[in-house]
Amino acid sequence: MKSPPRTSRLVKCIRRAGPLQVGALMLMSGCAVASPVTDTADSSSQDEFLSIYRELVEIDTSLPTGSCTKAADRMADRLRDAGYSDANVQVIIPEAFPEQGNLVVEVPGIDQSLLPVLFLAHIDVVAVDRAEWKRDPFKLIEEDDYFYARGTVDDKAMAASYIDTLVQFSQEGFQPRRTLKFALTCGEETDTVFNGVEYLLEEYPDTLSAGFAINEGGKGLLREDGEYMSLGIEAGQKIYQDFTLSTSAPGGHSARPVPGNAIGRMSRALARIDAYTFPVDLIDTSRVFFERSAELYEGTIHLDMIEIGAGQATPDAYSRISEAVPIWNAMLRTTCIPTLVEGGHAENAQPRSATANVNCRILPGQSVEQVQARLHEVVADEGVLIEISDEIGPVSPPPPLTKEVLGPIEQAASAVWPDVPIIPSLSTGATDGRFLNAAGIPTYGASGMFVDPDGNGVHGLDERIRVRSLLEGRAFLYNLIKAYAAK
Repeated sequence: MKSPPRTSRLVKCIRRAGPLQVGALMLMSGCAVASPVTDTADSSSQDEFLSIYRELVEIDTSLPTGSCTKAADRMADRLRDAGYSDANVQVIIPEAFPEQGNLVVEVPGIDQSLLPVLFLAHIDVVAVDRAEWKRDPFKLIEEDDYFYARGTVDDKAMAASYIDTLVQFSQEGFQPRRTLKFALTCGEETDTVFNGVEYLLEEYPDTLSAGFAINEGGKGLLREDGEYMSLGIEAGQKIYQDFTLSTSAPGGHSARPVPGNAIGRMSRALARIDAYTFPVDLIDTSRVFFERSAELYEGTIHLDMIEIGAGQATPDAYSRISEAVPIWNAMLRTTCIPTLVEGGHAENAQPRSATANVNCRILPGQSVEQVQARLHEVVADEGVLIEISDEIGPVSPPPPLTKEVLGPIEQAASAVWPDVPIIPSLSTGATDGRFLNAAGIPTYGASGMFVDPDGNGVHGLDERIRVRSLLEGRAFLYNLIKAYAAK
């Protein structure tokens, strides 16, 4: 077993606060803490958590150089060492993808009439070019109160917290009232090759069957000065869909141009799409997002958000909000943009063909076919063919914002961040939650991991997480899992 990373001054300060009430630490031994943190786990277990985290982060799980199977096996060993049996812990390896193993765990509850809760995290990471990183991407390095390495945020912080919580439950002798399921899966970052959630849903559906699921996607946001801004809860995702546009022409010598130039025709079609704005479609998740976000802003933005939250916004209010922040615009409407263009075959010849890719992010409740029909209307040229590029992905409505789900999240968050607003939001990207939602398992993003305004290098260079944010996220997830377990 690898030793834990060098202990930071911040971690040492948190430990000295003692078990249960890290929040009591405001000024202690020279340690300044911006706001309270509550860790229901004994502080003496933090070394073990950091050891789990380090081991998981330092295993390369990227495609094609790494192995999720190795990571899943190591985490399974941790759980067996903690007392879990093979009946509770499985590493499921697809025959066609021997390095894309998935860890599934089930902790039976006392009351079998209650539907299980599933806790999902992916252990694969985005591939890296080691030469571009300032630090070794697969060595956990602590520097200036941050941990650096690929996967420190996405998504091994959450995965390590799950394993840590299970170890603590075993040490405590805790038995949940309702059954708890955990899945650490592979292929979220490269789902066109293989996706563990899809695979398990098809081949081992009982491992993921649950009343609802908690996944990545809901993160906390920090301000530029490091203070807390808000804790996000993901409740729904837009649909990713590419469309292929194509047109053709007879071609000929460039010195004798004729009407109907293929590139010109495609250019006009793309210009129309680029200039088109889909109408606002305010789903409930986005309405609640603006309603709860209003208190974070002042002036016109504040008033516009209140109007949107009340469902009474004017077109001008929607316009101002859409122009203020691109992600707000994306939450209000379907978006489509040209992303790739190809055409022509020679510098001195009229092009015989032109093709383009248009990428759309479609709001829940709208079908891919409806958007395809709208693109035809916008282009208004029968000579431009618009086709669905690939198989339509899973489509599902956003999960409902119920008290059963949100109540424990709010309770667990208030113990760690008592004054931070909790804001549900629609994801404009995509996670494995889309597969679970489509399978009838309402899935919510609630990681509890706070990130800086620049995104902390996720999917980019020198990925990092604030040490404090990692430990707070761990405490939040422990509280949350125990709250759902006891319900």
